[in-house]
Amino acid sequence: MTIEVMQEKPALPRLPKHERYAGIVTAVGIVILLQIASMVAPHYIAPPPADIISSLWNKLLPLYGDMLLTLGRLALALGCAMLIGTGLGLVMGMFPTARPYVRSVVVIDTGIPALSWMLIAVFWFRMPELRIFFILLVIVIPFYALGVADAIRAMPKDLLEMCESFRPNRWQVLRYLIFPHVLPYIFATTRSVIGYATRMIIFAELIAATAGIGAQMGLAQANFDIATILAWTILLVGLNIVLQQLVTWVEQYMLSYRQTIEVR
Repeated sequence: MTIEVMQEKPALPRLPKHERYAGIVTAVGIVILLQIASMVAPHYIAPPPADIISSLWNKLLPLYGDMLLTLGRLALALGCAMLIGTGLGLVMGMFPTARPYVRSVVVIDTGIPALSWMLIAVFWFRMPELRIFFILLVIVIPFYALGVADAIRAMPKDLLEMCESFRPNRWQVLRYLIFPHVLPYIFATTRSVIGYATRMIIFAELIAATAGIGAQMGLAQANFDIATILAWTILLVGLNIVLQQLVTWVEQYMLSYRQTIEVR
C-alpha cells in the first residue's frame, strides 16, 4: 500500500462512472417497482409513476413560492446554527473552565426529542417563522458545537506548541491555527446535517406553518393525494442532492490549499 500526496488546482467534483450508473439503476428500479405496485394495489395507495410525474409538473412547479420559502427558512436557520454552534464549540475547546457547563447544556439539548421542541415552540411563539426558526436552531446547534469542540481537542499537540513559540495572542491563535483546523469539520458537519435539517423543517412546517413544502404536503395528505406526496418526496430528494453538491463545491474552493492524499 502506498500513499501519494498531490497538489492540484480545485475542480468541480465528479462522481465516478460506477456511482453514476448505480444511481441511474436505482432510480429505474424504483420506477419499475412503483409501476408493478400500481398494478396490484389501488392508486390511492400506490399511484403509477405517470401520475406522480403529472403531479410534479402540474401541481408542484407552480408552487415555487412555497419552495423558495422553505429554502429560505432552511438557509437562515442553518447559517445561524452554524455561527452559534461554532461559537459554543470554540468556548468548549478553548476555555477548560467553561467546557463542562457548556457541554452539559449541549448534551441536554441533544436529549430533548424534536417533537418536544416543536410542541414547545407552538406555545412559546405566535409567528410561524419564529417557531420554525427556533425549532431548527435548537436541533442543529449541538451538531456544530460538539463537532468543533472535538476538532479542537483532536488538534496535534506539536502544532499547538509550535504556534505558541511565536507568542501569539488569543485572536492570532484563533485566526491562524484553530479556525483553519476546524473549517473542514464545519463543512463535514454541514454535509451530514443538511438531510436531517431538511426533514426537520418539513416536519416543523407541517405542524407550525401554513405555507411551505411541509404545509403543502399536509394539505395533500388531508386530500388523500398520495401522488402529490410522492412528488414532493422526489423533489426533496433532488433538493438534498443539489444542496450536498453545493456544499462540496464551496468546501473544495475554500480548502483548495490542502493537499490531496490518495491511499492505494
